[in-house]
Amino acid sequence: MQDLPHHYKVSASTSSDNLVNIEASNLPALQTAPPAEYGGPGDQWSPETLLTAAVADCFILTFKAIARASKLEWRALRCNVTGTLAKVERTTRFTAFSVQAHLELPAGANAERASRLLEKSEANCLVTNSMKAEVHLEIDVQVAT
Repeated sequence: MQDLPHHYKVSASTSSDNLVNIEASNLPALQTAPPAEYGGPGDQWSPETLLTAAVADCFILTFKAIARASKLEWRALRCNVTGTLAKVERTTRFTAFSVQAHLELPAGANAERASRLLEKSEANCLVTNSMKAEVHLEIDVQVAT
């Protein structure tokens, strides 16, 4: 890992009646639009869905690093995230993220230890640690028989 601080550069551009193009060096470009809730087409990534996806992605990447460092064997992890957008004191913002983590372990694995590592992953996710919104983690660990 490189020393901190890290800097991430993204460019966004659009014309008056087109989608927004998001670009970063060495990454595929994305097109975004407002979500259906804000009158958009609902068929493109939006800032709202990108932020919610960042929570899910960061949680999984954090778990992978923690599991590797802890030498936890696991088979699969699925993460479903729901972001709640609300008006708070005349400001619209995300107020909560519900993270549902479904972890599959090999036979004989310690489900309690895996649950602790999932909780540690939620507590160490840099995306959620960078926001004001509350994060609620629901864990489902399945050990193969």
